[in-house]
Amino acid sequence: MSYTVAIVGRPNVGKSTFFNRLIGRKKSIVDDISGVTRDRIYDISDWNGKQFTVIDTGGFVPDSADLFEAGIRKQVQLAIDEAQCIVFMTDATTGVTDLDESMAALLRKCKKKVFLVVNKVDNAERSFMAQEMWSLGFDQMFTLSAISGSGTGELLDEIAQLVPAEEAAENNLPKFAIIGQPNVGKSSFLNALLGEERNIVTEIAGTTRDPIHTHYNKFGKEFILVDTAGIRKKSKVSEDLEFYSVIRAIRVMEECDVCFLLLDATLGIEAQDMELVSLVVKRNKGLVILVNKWDLVEKETNTMKQFETTIRAKLAPFTDVPILFISALEKQRIFQAVETGLQVFENLHREIKTSELNEKMLEAISKIPPPSYRNHLIKIKYITQIKKPYPAFAFFSNYPDQIKGSYKHYLENQMRSLFDFTGAPIRLLFKEK
Repeated sequence: MSYTVAIVGRPNVGKSTFFNRLIGRKKSIVDDISGVTRDRIYDISDWNGKQFTVIDTGGFVPDSADLFEAGIRKQVQLAIDEAQCIVFMTDATTGVTDLDESMAALLRKCKKKVFLVVNKVDNAERSFMAQEMWSLGFDQMFTLSAISGSGTGELLDEIAQLVPAEEAAENNLPKFAIIGQPNVGKSSFLNALLGEERNIVTEIAGTTRDPIHTHYNKFGKEFILVDTAGIRKKSKVSEDLEFYSVIRAIRVMEECDVCFLLLDATLGIEAQDMELVSLVVKRNKGLVILVNKWDLVEKETNTMKQFETTIRAKLAPFTDVPILFISALEKQRIFQAVETGLQVFENLHREIKTSELNEKMLEAISKIPPPSYRNHLIKIKYITQIKKPYPAFAFFSNYPDQIKGSYKHYLENQMRSLFDFTGAPIRLLFKEK
């Protein structure tokens, strides 16, 4: 189950800076100025071996002349509804504002864990100024500097303790998730798969906010479809729709083995689609790309091959992904999509014999050895597969830290050409022998 941490707070308190620190890199995300794109507000953080999703709600201030009371109330409420844990960020340099007090009143009523965080505390004077924030009425308060990183470790320790350990899979049936932007045809695809024989559908678990597992068993195929109810029902406003879609896509992703990413053939692959691909790969899930609404495309001007070439160019370097062109409404290639998903599931769990792995990969390494390091030959002496729910391999070398990224990419390409891992992300680890 995905654990989601939402960062809330009024504009300019440092949410985006803190977000970047949590994910370990600078990322172009939502700005406090209205009109900026909102397609990059979420990513994955890793602390003490625990992974969790971080959401920066900073971009959900609507375009309003009076900065925002109603709009910010909405974004805080969305965070309360969808996240398991909330980081409420304030600013030591300005002290408590009316907007802070309004947010605090909402957050005190919720049953979620709330961490009060005072940002921009980078000297003793500001540490003293931060004590004013106790008046907001929370049990715990953390002072930190998002720019320098001081104080963030203590907060992350507390968050990591709340993140549950990964549970073992309940059964060995493949779990498929349907993800994609709003209006790409996810519900049409789901309906096309389930058909009219509703007796094949069994709701195993779920509420309106949690993923629903549907057991599919017909035509000799059996798997679990993971879907989330209520995305369309709750979206009266486009901003709400995008926000819910993002969070729930992440949550559904956590529950599955393989993701069907639906694209709209009339729009092509967009920035938010690439963000979803990135999250699928980071979560070590299998991927099948389905270009939906292919029946609406003028075939004379845009062939499948041209379309596929464009998509693969944007997916690079992870181009070993099945791409199918479907029409959910006309049920075109729907069954082929299922068969492809089942094949990717097999690839995701493929185990290679150690003898075969070493025989084939060491031969590829001997043909093109890794570049030397300070006149020292880098040797890879042994390879073994690590037991994970996705393809992971350890390469033992005399200089593991000096193997360059370009050579690692060569090794991954060799793995993919020698063994069938289409649609599955591969993890290569380099250890000292």
